[in-house]
Amino acid sequence: MATYVMGTNSVHTSAELCDYLSRRIETGDVVHVVNSHMGGDSTDSDDVRDGDDALNVVSSRLGDFVTVETHQFIRGNDPAEDILECAEEQGADEIVIGVRKRNPTSKIVFGSTAQDVLLGSNIPMAVVPLEKVF
Repeated sequence: MATYVMGTNSVHTSAELCDYLSRRIETGDVVHVVNSHMGGDSTDSDDVRDGDDALNVVSSRLGDFVTVETHQFIRGNDPAEDILECAEEQGADEIVIGVRKRNPTSKIVFGSTAQDVLLGSNIPMAVVPLEKVF
């Protein structure tokens, strides 16, 4: 039995990560899906709805095969913090995150949740490309 923690921020990300996990999961596994928002003025009802949709994709796609627990956090944390905290609390065997190709300027200005997760944990990780590299 394995415990996975998946970080998602969109329906598209959820679908890509489900494609990856569907080849790995086995009966008895547990997938914890995390969607995180800062809250306050930086989070509106559309963000919450989109987060619910992203979580529902995972429940729909994997819920018949494994236990899926969804977590939507709106508590002022950086998404990487919420992913790492959930992984620690759940005793995760693996963290599953997606990455997009970005130009160097956007990496400096916006940071990277995936990079923060990678640098902040000793738990094994699967990093799934969300765009095809040509």
